[in-house]
Amino acid sequence: MEKRIVVADDDPTMRSALREALVGLAYSVSLFPDGEEAERHLKQFGADVVVSDVRMPGLSGIELLKRFQPIPFILISGFATVPQAVEAMKFGAYDFVVKPFSYRELASLVEAAVARDRGAPTSDGDDGEFVTEQPRMRALLEFARQVAKSHASILIQGESGTGKELLARYIHASSRRRGGPFVAVNCAALPEGLLESELFGYERGAFTGAVNSKAGKFELAHTGTLLLDEVSELPLPLQAKLLRVLQEREVDRVGGKKPQPIDIRVIATANCELREMIRAGSFREDLYYRLNVVPLRLFPLRERIDDIEPLARAFFARRGYPGATLSQSAIDQLKINAWRGNVRELFNVLERAAIMAQDGAIEPEHLLLDDDQIGHWNDSVPGARDETSGQFSRTGLVPENGAARLSVRQMEQQLIFKTLQQVNNNRTSAAKILGISVRTLRNKLKIYREQQCGVEA
Repeated sequence: MEKRIVVADDDPTMRSALREALVGLAYSVSLFPDGEEAERHLKQFGADVVVSDVRMPGLSGIELLKRFQPIPFILISGFATVPQAVEAMKFGAYDFVVKPFSYRELASLVEAAVARDRGAPTSDGDDGEFVTEQPRMRALLEFARQVAKSHASILIQGESGTGKELLARYIHASSRRRGGPFVAVNCAALPEGLLESELFGYERGAFTGAVNSKAGKFELAHTGTLLLDEVSELPLPLQAKLLRVLQEREVDRVGGKKPQPIDIRVIATANCELREMIRAGSFREDLYYRLNVVPLRLFPLRERIDDIEPLARAFFARRGYPGATLSQSAIDQLKINAWRGNVRELFNVLERAAIMAQDGAIEPEHLLLDDDQIGHWNDSVPGARDETSGQFSRTGLVPENGAARLSVRQMEQQLIFKTLQQVNNNRTSAAKILGISVRTLRNKLKIYREQQCGVEA
């Protein structure tokens, strides 16, 4: 049976353009100049999909949506605001498209809306490790869950370590695309020369070493979500290519002969102010508006200190420290810390503390928060000896009776040993937990070996 598309728009030029975009899909397309006429038609004949402008004289697109909610609605607007988009999603809009848009993109959305079972329940999503008891954060998660129902691009901004990728995964899990792939690209981690081929893919023979064709991240994310982590790190020429991909919903492989159509939701993250980069000429304004259809901003940990305790409990349970608990004095110490590294820094501190406390009660001295207390990681560390035997210990520097007093540098050495034990001597994992580079860890182990610490370097 032929699918029926209803189009409502008060602009005759737009109605004509929408008709041209949709008739190629072999659907029956009915055009109406306002909401009232569209309403009368829908009451009598119904539709498989409605494409409606938001602002129309009389009955608006959102009011039309409210009256015919079971039908998939794609709302379009040239004057979109975030509250308007949220209201549309709240009342069950399939998607919210901002003008100007690609007609190919609209046709893809209509096909997707027709193909999907609108009666299927939508998952509330699983916030997994996103632990919070703070009302502001709960409101943010609820807002994210609502906008996840659309296919609009989302820009998540916030300081490093606040959980931007975690929020992106939450959005994906709460969306209709949750059955598709979630592909994350760290734009800051890839060399500039490799970014284009990694994002867009390449054909065999496109450059020296391209012995086989390779799909890029955009193609790999087809029907799912693509996360552009630290999008601010993209060079300007690549920003222009990204803008075209987002507009046309198709990607050109390096050395390719024809574009590949893609169906993805793009989420971008940034830990700096993109508006300042626009003023400085290092980020394209048109790309910013294309990505920033729905803006989300994560709060730094210093603005949600009440979450420190629940975060700690969740972390200890997840990482296998069932006996680790925070004393009240340790909690007080954590709450006054600056947390420049946010939740990521907190987790590193908690891991060190659990190791130091041997999975028991954590006191302030186990936290090693103060630079003066923890010492400078790049300093040479003199050997420390067991005060009763005069020998170095592989597993720790404190004698069994616990009578010895440790210097800060001895504590540092003990922490390194215990961390290595905890991760089965995996230096990469140990360095990550300790917050130092693998090279620094290797240098320290070399010093210990030279001082006959009994540790293989």
